[in-house]
Amino acid sequence: MLPLVIMIATTGTVRALGRIAHVEALDSWAAATAVGMALMLLVMASAHFVPARRALLVEMVPPALGRPAWWVTLTGLLEVAGALGLLVPVTRSLAAVCVAVLLVAMFPANVRAAREGVGITSVRLPTRALIQVLFVLACAVVA
Repeated sequence: MLPLVIMIATTGTVRALGRIAHVEALDSWAAATAVGMALMLLVMASAHFVPARRALLVEMVPPALGRPAWWVTLTGLLEVAGALGLLVPVTRSLAAVCVAVLLVAMFPANVRAAREGVGITSVRLPTRALIQVLFVLACAVVA
């Protein structure tokens, strides 16, 4: 839930700043949403490298994939790359599409966590699904 709050609060703040301060680069919903998504992704990525949170994420990786720690590292790095890509106007649209694909690809881990009670279990599956849809819609706004 925290990543969603971060994205919404940051997007709204950046949009207001762009409007009030007449910062043209931030004076659109797409640009503000890109910043909100970038901050949210960086916060999410940090969990991939902080030992206590990382252990929970490793538990969530479907066993069929094998090497769960490797997948957690890879997805954390991809989240950082996506965040950086969202902040660069030239790469923003492509980054938004890639982040949307990444979010969809990682969703089975959320399903597993919710169904089997492993990893991060603080958010129920219907709520997780709704949050993922909102994130993908935010990517569409940016793209």
